[in-house]
Amino acid sequence: MQFTAHQIGVLLNGTVEGNPDATVSKLAKIEEAEEGSLSFLANPKYEAFLYTTNASVVILNNEFQLDHPVKATLVRVKDAYSSFSVLLEKYNTIKLDKSGIEQPCFIHPSATVGKDVYIGAFAYIGPNAVIGDNCKIYPHTYISDNVKVGDNCTFFAGVKLYFDTVIGNRVIIHSNSVIGSDGFGFAPQADGSYNKISQIGNVLVEDDVEIGANTCIDRATIGSTIIRKGVKLDNLIQIAHNAEIGANTVIASQTGVSGSTKIGENVIVGGQVGIVGHISIAKGTQIQAKSGINRSIEEEGKKWAGAPATTYNNHMRAQVVLQRLPELERKIEELERKLKENNKSENS
Repeated sequence: MQFTAHQIGVLLNGTVEGNPDATVSKLAKIEEAEEGSLSFLANPKYEAFLYTTNASVVILNNEFQLDHPVKATLVRVKDAYSSFSVLLEKYNTIKLDKSGIEQPCFIHPSATVGKDVYIGAFAYIGPNAVIGDNCKIYPHTYISDNVKVGDNCTFFAGVKLYFDTVIGNRVIIHSNSVIGSDGFGFAPQADGSYNKISQIGNVLVEDDVEIGANTCIDRATIGSTIIRKGVKLDNLIQIAHNAEIGANTVIASQTGVSGSTKIGENVIVGGQVGIVGHISIAKGTQIQAKSGINRSIEEEGKKWAGAPATTYNNHMRAQVVLQRLPELERKIEELERKLKENNKSENS
């Protein structure tokens, strides 16, 4: 894919300074760019690289004043960072623009496949599955019986959707994620063994959700495990059976949400957070990385940290005290020594 500086200027509603026919075929950081690369300058810390970069075209803000001549053709825009993000999205869209049904793959005769789909080699689409329009299903994806998928979804290589899973519109699921595996349900027996409890529910993923690679979302025992509209899940996350994640909540990597827990909308959860089961977390809650949530959070919009978690301010105060513990220990030892000396003096 090649673009000229002129084409980029038109796309971004920018002004070209230099050679309008300068061509680029890849995107790069300004400090690493080679000839034929397109880069941008938004952070003043990287200004020095503008004068040494080998990039053919650089996007920068309208008001930026040059201190030295530059080799690159410049495209001046209102906001270089936002404009470059537009180009990233355009580049990604073109790169992922696949169509058609590759062979070998398996589509059950009772399955329904929409218009303008891409189905990669070795994909499996099971009985009574429904795939919406404009979906992209990459190789080795498994879509089981009675799965319903909306329009404009993308499932990258190796995604697994167990039976009865329901996926909304514009959902992105990255490689090797498993949606609808059995919930962790076992009944303890008198002899110390465990009997498996059948998990007959499903997983419901609403519109505009993105799920990172190697994330697992368990099917409900009865009913549905629910991922609400606009949720963004990082890689390597575990969502247990019958949990519910509220709209526009974001959860970072290696977090685990236990069964039947309800997380409200617009919650932010850091990495490696552990959340116990059968609790609720209020709307707008923010949870610091590595925290342990062992009870319900009822106040909206509060920050929490620590394990077990407490309010963020209390946690920070506790951290200050922890840093002073060696000093406090020395003071206590000194006081104990003085008390012993005083006692000896009084008894002598």
